[in-house]
Amino acid sequence: MIRIVAARHLHRLREDAEQARARAREVQGQADAAWSEHVRELYATTDRAERAEATTSEVGAILARAVEELSVAQQELLLKDIEIRRLRRELEGEPLEGRTLTVLLHHGEPHTIYASREDAHADTAAHGMPADSVWRRCDERPAAAFTWRCEAFIYNAASNGFRRAHMPPARPVQGAA
Repeated sequence: MIRIVAARHLHRLREDAEQARARAREVQGQADAAWSEHVRELYATTDRAERAEATTSEVGAILARAVEELSVAQQELLLKDIEIRRLRRELEGEPLEGRTLTVLLHHGEPHTIYASREDAHADTAAHGMPADSVWRRCDERPAAAFTWRCEAFIYNAASNGFRRAHMPPARPVQGAA
């Protein structure tokens, strides 16, 4: 079968084809723009995920260090609690009047409590102070001025507690008569 196509019909087919091509280019442009936007969002999302993962790793490391420090602190507290209980049992078994305790201070903060001054001096070698070093009574400087310092405390029945064995000398107040 032979079909005769008129020029007008052929012209209309060409216009339709051209419109179809234009529409295809337009749709292709929209598709390319959507693909580009998708790729940009993908990169942005990947970047945020990587930063979140890095932050999570950092926070995990900080948390692990904090847990480790907490564990060490809890162990130290437990050891000090055991030492305090031991000293209490020891004190409860003997009369307290005139009894002394020696507290080892590190930069003015209590570090360890000893039943006697000799025990304190013997143990200080473990803290960097030679056991045979000359221990003298400290001067008027505050306890925080010394790296390591031993303070003696004596039981006072009147106050039902321990007080410093050596009180610093009283200094006159300036301008006082």
